[in-house]
Amino acid sequence: QVRLVESGGDSVQTGGSQRLSCVVFGLSKLANYIGWFRQAPDKDRAGVACINRRSGVTSYSDPVKGRFTISQDNSKDMVYLQMNSLKPEDTAMYYCAGGWISCDFILTNFHFWGQGTQVTVSS
Repeated sequence: QVRLVESGGDSVQTGGSQRLSCVVFGLSKLANYIGWFRQAPDKDRAGVACINRRSGVTSYSDPVKGRFTISQDNSKDMVYLQMNSLKPEDTAMYYCAGGWISCDFILTNFHFWGQGTQVTVSS
């Protein structure tokens, strides 16, 4: 059974840090790419970071470059999103997702989704 479960979302003040975790069940042969996406109220879901599970190559959206880091621990089927220097505009529901096409942040290329974890950054 394919399942992704996010955790680690919380409330934090501007400038703080958080680490999100995503446990990936049953995706070893189904998804080469794991991405983190976020969706703020009244906004479209957008890609944040992505990792190629085989090569370890990563990609980031412009708003988070230099602040967020995606990493993985394949032995534990875990993918992490380390978020530093958080801003109020980072407030959103964060989702991890699995796909087998590319790290291009196109939503329809990611076929497996978690339920999300809420991150709230206060000023």
